[in-house]
Amino acid sequence: MSEILEQSWNKPYRIESSIDDLRNTKDPIIIYALTDEAEAIANACKEKGIHITAFCDNEIRKTEKMYWGLEVIFTPNLLKKFPRARFIIAHQSLDDCAEQLSDFGYSDFYSPTNILKDYNVKNYSYLISESYMQNKINNIIKINELYFDKSKTYVRSVDVVITTKCSMNCESCANLMQYYVNAKNTDEAVLEAVKKLSENVDHISEYRVIGGEPLMNKKWAEITNGIIDQDPTRTVYVYTNATICPPEDKLKSFNGKNIHFFITDYDELSRNMSKTVEALEKNNVPYKIRPAGNWVDCSRIREHHRSNEQLKQIFKECCAKELFTLISGKFFTCPFIANAAELKAIPDNKADYVDLLSGEPNIRKKLARLIHKKTFFPACDFCDGRPHAPESAKEYTGRGLIKAAKQIPMNTKLPFQELNNKN
Repeated sequence: MSEILEQSWNKPYRIESSIDDLRNTKDPIIIYALTDEAEAIANACKEKGIHITAFCDNEIRKTEKMYWGLEVIFTPNLLKKFPRARFIIAHQSLDDCAEQLSDFGYSDFYSPTNILKDYNVKNYSYLISESYMQNKINNIIKINELYFDKSKTYVRSVDVVITTKCSMNCESCANLMQYYVNAKNTDEAVLEAVKKLSENVDHISEYRVIGGEPLMNKKWAEITNGIIDQDPTRTVYVYTNATICPPEDKLKSFNGKNIHFFITDYDELSRNMSKTVEALEKNNVPYKIRPAGNWVDCSRIREHHRSNEQLKQIFKECCAKELFTLISGKFFTCPFIANAAELKAIPDNKADYVDLLSGEPNIRKKLARLIHKKTFFPACDFCDGRPHAPESAKEYTGRGLIKAAKQIPMNTKLPFQELNNKN
C-alpha cells in the first residue's frame, strides 16, 4: 500500500497514501483539520498501528482544548513545535491544505483514503451520529479519489439559498443577510437549477439548504425532498439556527432519505433548540449541533482597488473560496460574491458566476473553469477577506475575530451602495 497519489499536472507537492510509510516513520504524524471525520481517521490509524502525535486546525477556537486525548495545534504555530512532521489531510480541500503546509516548508502529505476504506463505523461511538459520520467518511473517500483525476469536475458542497429572509438580524453576517431590505424566497426554479448543475458536474458530495433561515420559506421541506429525490445517493443538509421548530409532518417526509440537519447554536438566540432537537430525534432525522463561536469580520462590501498580487493573496488565504453557492439560478464560488451580486452591490461580471438557466451552450465547460479556478475573481476586490487565520493573514483588512451574532433591530437593515456596473 505504498501507492503515490500524485496528480499528473505540475504541483509543488505530492500526496501519498502509504500506510507502511506512516506506520514505520519516526516523524511526528499530525492529522490536519479537526473535521467531523478526523475522529474516524484517528480510530482507523490506531487500528492500523499508525501513531498519531497531534491534530492541527486553522480555527484557533478549536485549539483551546484537547481532542481525542491529544493536543490541537493552531496551524500557523506548527513550526514552533514540529519543524518536521508528516500530515494526514482530514479535509476535502486537499490542495488548500497541502499548499498551506508546503508554504511552511513541509512536504510529506497523506490521503486518508486507504486508511478509511475498510473502516467500520459501528465499532466506535462519536460526537456525531453514526449515520452522519458514515456520510462524512464516504464523502472524503470519494473526494480523495476524484482529486487525482484531472478529467473530473467535482465539488464537496453546494449551498442552495432558498430565502434571504432570516429569523435573526446579525450585524456581521458573512452571507450579507443584514443588507437585504426586500428579503424574499428564492425558490423559483431552484430545482431546475440544481438538476442542471448535477447534470454538468461529475460529483457533488452534498447540498446544503440555507438562507437566511431556510425554515422561513414555507416550501423548505418540499425543496429539500426535491433535491434528494434527484439523486438519493447524495447527502442533503438543512442549515438552521434553531429559532423555528420544524413541523413534524415535514420531518416525516424525510423518512429513509439521506437528509440531515446542521444546527448552529447561538445560545439564547436559538430559542427553540430543545424543541428542534426533540422533533428531530422523535422523527429519526440525524443532526449535528455546532456552537457559533467567534466570526471572522468579513461582512462589509467595499471596493479596495487591490493589486493583482494582493488579490492573489486574499484568495489564497480565503476559507470560503470553495463554499460554492447557488442563488437565483446562478452558481458562484462563494457566498460573499453570490449575495453581493444578488444585492447588486458589486458590478455584474460574468467571470464571477455561471448562469445555469440562461440556456447558454457549454455549461459544463464553464462550470469546470469556475470550479477549478485557482486565482481570484473580479468580485474579490470588494471583500475584506475571509482568512482561516486572520491573525496571520497578509492582506486581510477586517478586524480579526469578532463575537458571533451581534443583533441589530429586526426592522433595521444596514446601508450599502448599489452598483450598476459603475462605482
